[in-house]
Amino acid sequence: MNMELTLPAAFLVGLLGGVHCVGMCGGIVGALSGSLAAPLRQSRWRFLSALLAYNSGRIASYTAAGLLLGFLGQQVSALQVFGDFPVGRVVSGVFMVLFGFYLAGWWHALRFLEQAGARLWSRIEPYGRRFIPVRGPAPAFMLGLVWGWLPCGMVYAVLALALASSDLFYGGLIMLVFGLGTLPLMLAMGFALGRLAQLLQGRIIRSLAGVTVMLFGLYTLVTPPAHNGHAMPAGDGHAHHHP
Repeated sequence: MNMELTLPAAFLVGLLGGVHCVGMCGGIVGALSGSLAAPLRQSRWRFLSALLAYNSGRIASYTAAGLLLGFLGQQVSALQVFGDFPVGRVVSGVFMVLFGFYLAGWWHALRFLEQAGARLWSRIEPYGRRFIPVRGPAPAFMLGLVWGWLPCGMVYAVLALALASSDLFYGGLIMLVFGLGTLPLMLAMGFALGRLAQLLQGRIIRSLAGVTVMLFGLYTLVTPPAHNGHAMPAGDGHAHHHP
């Protein structure tokens, strides 16, 4: 997989997926803001430090999931479908296209995954309540670690990209970069949720974001994968040595 294109793609999916984050995570950010102890809410800098800590925990959970999926991809990388295309790459491309439709609001193709993940989430979510009210950056970080496992079609789509990387390190790096892409909007929502939500829920912005993500998915599906960074030699693929 071409990481020079994959990493920017993961970042842009996080950035453009903000229209999905507004609906999925906007209420959570609002709840976090309301759960902050009074001294944190009264100081803009303390409030920002809590938001940064919360999002750092969330991104840490994304990265851990990416490491896990990258490792899994290593184990199945030998499996091939449709000629030279690895299973993980095909799954990744399909997920990205489906999420593009979901993001644009044209077809809620990944909602069933979010519903399935909700069962696991119902077991994890109570642990987050232990850190409320949030009294400082440390509990905000722990709360972010828990909320990072919230069922989300956008996260699942990029996790498929981590799976396609077939590498533990790159799988984690993809999710880290994706998480950083979501950061600007998540911070902005903490300060100006209402106006931002109204802007990003516009049909044109949702459609543009969805089409962009679908193009990344199609690129993943139609571009022949590299073979460990080297072109395959002609003939039977084996080098011949002559005395």
